Amino acid sequence: MLLKQQAKQRRQERIRKKISGTPERPRLSVFRSLNNIYAQVIDDTKGVTLAAASTLDASFAEAKKNRGNVASAKKVGQLVAEKAKAAGITKVVFDRSGFRYHGSIKALADGAREAGLEL
Repeated sequence: MLLKQQAKQRRQERIRKKISGTPERPRLSVFRSLNNIYAQVIDDTKGVTLAAASTLDASFAEAKKNRGNVASAKKVGQLVAEKAKAAGITKVVFDRSGFRYHGSIKALADGAREAGLEL
């Protein structure tokens, strides 16, 4: 188990060396657990979260189960894109945080694109 965590941490560090959020183009960071998915738009120069959404938000209260599936991830992508657009953000840099770009991570990115966010 420790080797998996170390490998994921190395992937995260490798990605974060290349990706950084600026005020003009903040970073859309994604975290996926077994039960939930989280997304936040971050300005790394100030160290401030500009917009955030997850399956724990009030709009997901009716769905107690299946919060970590692809459909929920797509809704989270759309929700974080709407919040980002309300904050005046249209372009972001996508940070997959060491997760493979498939399944729920891909669905979140697609949902954000459909809601008008440019990745």
